[in-house]
Amino acid sequence: MTARAQIQELQARMGRSIIGQEQVVERLLLTLLCNGNVLVEGLPGLAKTRAVKALAKNLESDFSRIQFTPDLLPADITGSEMYLGEESAERFAFQAGPIFANIVLADEVNRAPAKVQAALLEAMEERQVTVAGQTHPMPPLFMVMATQNPIEQEGTYPLPEAQMDRFLMHVYISYPDDAAEKEVIRLVRGENAAGAAAVAATDPIAQQGVFDARAEIDAVRIGEPMEDYLVALVAATRRPAEFDADLARYIQIGVSPRGSIALDKVSRAHAWLQGRDAVTADDIRAVINDCLRHRILLSYEAQADGVTVDELIGMLVRVVAVA
Repeated sequence: MTARAQIQELQARMGRSIIGQEQVVERLLLTLLCNGNVLVEGLPGLAKTRAVKALAKNLESDFSRIQFTPDLLPADITGSEMYLGEESAERFAFQAGPIFANIVLADEVNRAPAKVQAALLEAMEERQVTVAGQTHPMPPLFMVMATQNPIEQEGTYPLPEAQMDRFLMHVYISYPDDAAEKEVIRLVRGENAAGAAAVAATDPIAQQGVFDARAEIDAVRIGEPMEDYLVALVAATRRPAEFDADLARYIQIGVSPRGSIALDKVSRAHAWLQGRDAVTADDIRAVINDCLRHRILLSYEAQADGVTVDELIGMLVRVVAVA
């Protein structure tokens, strides 16, 4: 089975247990293929946890869930040195924390204080943690899906913009439509009737399939016209007055170079997932919202006018022409 066929099979398996959230499934896979991390934002009960569990269940991987709370400590995530006693040859041994897994769910990441968030983000960025002067690397296959609730602000610690920038994508989850809602009810009813033991088990997709897919994505071409288009979209957030007067009014801080890199990576992965060996403008436009929405800081005027960041990105796409 080819690498693309394995990833498509993984996508199909996830889709069978996540009804009405096809885009979220695709975004999780794109994050995995790009060796990145994703921040998912949505109201409670919209299958955020179920989605990442479906990924871990159908992929050969270790899964870990961390529930972020205000009293969490950095060592609760990274692990710590344990004292073994005077009689031991080595007095201390490192006990790994829950961050040492292939797929990590950081649930309600904005409920933890800054020190804990920093410990998580260091592991995401550096792919290692340092405890008592010793460096411990993450597994070769490592992805964090962090979630946050958009409506509960009391007792939360919002992620600073510089830390939000570390996520490859920021994905919004909305309510499913009525037809999908009916399918969700039927799916859960069927699972409850069958029982977990009665569900037919299938062999998980091997991790090597992900590594092979990443190698193929590295070979996906992005021509100079598409590079120019991608750079122009990012430049319009930094020098908006050169492109449109409304953009200049509504943007306070534009996209960092990490945004350009993310848009390049994810658009190439999207093209590969669609069976193409070169990026088109449609690939860039398909992922631009998720790659840039957490990297643009709106002005007070935009907030006063009720302009959302997604509406602003829509303006970007309209005013920036394809080369």
